This record gives sequence, structure tokens and C-alpha cells, in this order.
Amino acid sequence: MQPSTLYPGRLALQQRVLPTYRAPFFDLLAQSCAGGLSLFAGQPLNVEGIAAAENLMHAETTPARNRHFSDPSTKFYLCWQDGVMNWLERVNPDVLIVEANPRYWSNRLAIRWMKKQGRPVLGWGLGAPPLSGIFASVRRRNRMSYLKSLDGIIAYSQKGALEYQSLGLPAERVFVAYNSVVARPALTLPARPAEFQGQPTILFVGRLQARKRVDILLKACAALPKNLQPRLIVVGDGPARSEFESQAAAIYPAAEFPGAKHGPELEPYFLAADLFALPGTGGLAVQQAMSYGLAVIVAKGDGTQDDLVRPANGWQVSPSDQNAFNAVLLEALSDMNRLRTMGSESYRITREEINLEQMVYSFVKALNSL
Repeated sequence: MQPSTLYPGRLALQQRVLPTYRAPFFDLLAQSCAGGLSLFAGQPLNVEGIAAAENLMHAETTPARNRHFSDPSTKFYLCWQDGVMNWLERVNPDVLIVEANPRYWSNRLAIRWMKKQGRPVLGWGLGAPPLSGIFASVRRRNRMSYLKSLDGIIAYSQKGALEYQSLGLPAERVFVAYNSVVARPALTLPARPAEFQGQPTILFVGRLQARKRVDILLKACAALPKNLQPRLIVVGDGPARSEFESQAAAIYPAAEFPGAKHGPELEPYFLAADLFALPGTGGLAVQQAMSYGLAVIVAKGDGTQDDLVRPANGWQVSPSDQNAFNAVLLEALSDMNRLRTMGSESYRITREEINLEQMVYSFVKALNSL
């Protein structure tokens, strides 16, 4: 690492859970902290379907005992992490980063301890969308007291940063680290033929859950003119796989379900594809698809997609809007030259703007600003 990309102190970082897809980021961040990085995280609930990493190569990890109250998908979820103070006192960090989520009550103890030592605390979060429904006013007060106890906050996206600023947080203390799970592409832009080789190929990669809405993709493919109906490859596994396969048999029998693939196993699928489609929520494979030079169609989400998917490299469609998805898919496959140009822009974005290295750089910049 160059000196300008190093944080000279010791960093402690709290997470409710440590998903496997975050492991490369934390390891890279650890290498950018001269005093090292210590991570504190617990286990998810079984209903969440989160694959948790056990150990990291470069960051120290300390297991937390998560006490979950209610379900994380509800408005009234709370989490307490046993052992946070023992961890913090042992690590004795120069800076602490916590999740910017007021529902993680044990973080307040950690923040107070850091303040007593005269050391700063940064938050890291998606943003602060408006709250509504029962007890909204109480939840707003709780959120504001938590956010104001922080010395700064790192947002996943520009949208998230603006939401934090709209609450009155000073702009100079709100940082953006574009959410990324993919390293800067090491290889050149994959070469693709100027024309479809027979059928176009559409790729989906992800955990097969109901919220991924593979049914929308199946219906959209079936609605295309016969000459544009693609080879559809649905890579992944999960609780909804059998349901999606049954729907495919009835709606679009040509769909292929090769099962879960990971790491190098995914490469031939990305290289063979002409377009990547994600009709439901979530989906970390979007960036991976872009790094292989693919135009993408995604459902609008939490704001992180706004930075990643732009008119120059893809389309964002309202979630669950079948007609809109049908129209966009037809538009995408009707102009091969445009599709290839958009794929080149996807590659450029992941190479120059949004990748793990840039995300780490943004974190280090925020740390050094304190």
C-alpha cells in the first residue's frame, strides 16, 4: 500500500454478523491499518439465510454472543452483543467503527467508553430513510440520539449520505464508501462477438429466495418475440429453487438451473452471457457481472444500485413491475451494439470507480480525517 492509503493507528470494527462476502473487504482494510484491525461480530438467526465467515486472513476476529429480540426483518428488532466491552478494552483501539443502527443497543456502551478515552467513533450504514407507522416518533428520537453520538458516518451510497445530511449531520462528517464486493478487474475487458451467437444468453446469479423474483424474469423471457427468446441460465440454490423450477416448467421450459456455483466456477457463466438480470431485491452478483463487461437490469433498491447502475450501463426497474421489466428486456435485446457499449461502461465503472480497493481507500480517508 502507498502511504497515502494507510491509516497509522489501530482500528476496531463492530458488525452484528460477518457475512462471507464481506471477508475480502475486511482483510484488505486490515492491510491498510498500520496498527491492525480487530473485528467483533456474532452469528445471524437461522431464518436470515446469511452465510457467516469464521476467520479472516489479515484481520483479527472476536466472536460476539448475539442476543436477538424479535426478527431482523421487523421494525422492532433489537440486538445485544455480549462481550463488547471486554473486546474493546482488550483491543484498546485508536478509532472504533460501529454499524449506524440504533437497534444494536450494546453499541452505546462501546461509544461511551471510546468517548471517555477521548477517541473518535465512526458509524457505517445504508442511510436514514423516513420512518412511519406506530412509534415512529420514538424511533426517530432514538435514531437521532444515536447518530449524534458519532463523530462521523460512512454511507454506502450518495443517497444514504444525503439522508444523513438531511437529519442535520454536518456534510464534512458524512463520507461515502461505495458498497462493493468485487476487486478491481485484473483482466482486460472480455471480448464478445458483435452479433448474438444463435440465441442471446441472459444470466441470473443469486440465492434462490422468493424475494429474488425469478418468476418475473421467466415471464419476461416468455413474452419476448420468438427470435429474441434467450437462453436463460439461473445460477444458485436456496429455499425457493424447486418453486422456481416448477414455474419455469410451466412458463419458460428452456430455463436452465445448474445449481450453486462459487468463485472460479462462475467465470464461464459470466463470459458466456450477453446480459445480466436481477428482477428482485438484493444481489451482490451485479458488480461481479459488471466486472465481466455485462450490461445489467436490476430492481430498484436501497440506493446502492443508483451509484452502480446508470443509464449508460443498464436499467433500474421498479420492483414487482412485470410490464416494466418486459419492456426493458425487449429494449435491451433489440440493440446489440448498444448492449455491448453498455457492457464496456459496466467494466469501466468497476475498474475505476466502484471496487473493493476504492471502498477501502474511502474508509482510510474517513479515518485519517479524524
